Amino acid sequence: MTEAQQPLLQLRGLGVSYYRSGHELRAVDTVDLGLQERECLGIVGESGSGKTQLLLALLGLTPPGARVSGSIRYRGEELLGAPGARLEAIRGRRIAIVFQDPMSALNPYLTIGTQLIEGARRHLQLGRRPALARAAQLLSLVQIDVPAERLRCYPHELSGGMRQRVLIAMALMCDPEILLLDEPTTALDVTVQAQVLELLRALRERTGVAMLFVTHDLGALASMADRVAVMYGGRIVEMAPAAALYASPLHPYTAGLLRSLPRLDLPLPARLPSIPGQPPDLAELPAGCAFAPRCPLAHERCVTAPELRQLPQARALACHYSGSPAQVDAAWLRT
Repeated sequence: MTEAQQPLLQLRGLGVSYYRSGHELRAVDTVDLGLQERECLGIVGESGSGKTQLLLALLGLTPPGARVSGSIRYRGEELLGAPGARLEAIRGRRIAIVFQDPMSALNPYLTIGTQLIEGARRHLQLGRRPALARAAQLLSLVQIDVPAERLRCYPHELSGGMRQRVLIAMALMCDPEILLLDEPTTALDVTVQAQVLELLRALRERTGVAMLFVTHDLGALASMADRVAVMYGGRIVEMAPAAALYASPLHPYTAGLLRSLPRLDLPLPARLPSIPGQPPDLAELPAGCAFAPRCPLAHERCVTAPELRQLPQARALACHYSGSPAQVDAAWLRT
């Protein structure tokens, strides 16, 4: 593979573990991923599947007590185990993150302007006035009106949607190459959610920033992602180009997630389908396939954990079942 074909960001065997009451909790288990330039890669799964822990590991932001293993390479440079000063130089400048809850991500005691310019003053060595001018420009870019006035506001003076836009502007202050999005629309109502997704699409077209978009909502990714990786129990169970995954999911878990979405092209059922049971406790994962206790296609082979294997047409699957997408969907109809 030539240097031009190398992923912008490459994860190999990434693991994030904690210890609780003497038991190992593997929040992320041997994940392999590659993010190309200008690409939007979606990572989807229920709460507790390891999505956020994966993002935090990329920037060295996991909580104390976390054990991170494997490899994280940015443009070929190994970040796992890199000195703290090197990670600080990359965070915000080359790789930026938009956190899930804007109210807790923003400091309530500081104005929006003070928080926005911190990264630009540190990484770009801008003076206060040029940094504030850039901050106002970015607030305008993320469609916040009267940006010069908003810079003097405190977080509680803005709506939830505006605070989320401020976080996006803050992440873009230093023109990063990679934008990590951790459930950026979860705390928003449906109308504002649609506006933020449209904003992210426009920003990607305008700036060319690559995006790693983490969410539990496959619907939010439908018009955003080029590829989608589905996580369950800390592992990737399916990966495919977005159009192929939505049209013909191969893993029973992916099919179950898609069936739980309301459809505008079908009559609304009395009750939306759901996946029975609960996500597994990562400290007490079942032997073999973690999804087997909830899977309508579980059989004796599922006592061993399936490996993620590569398939034609840029797809990958971790499942012992090899039936067609129609057969997978039919299995859910029988539940």
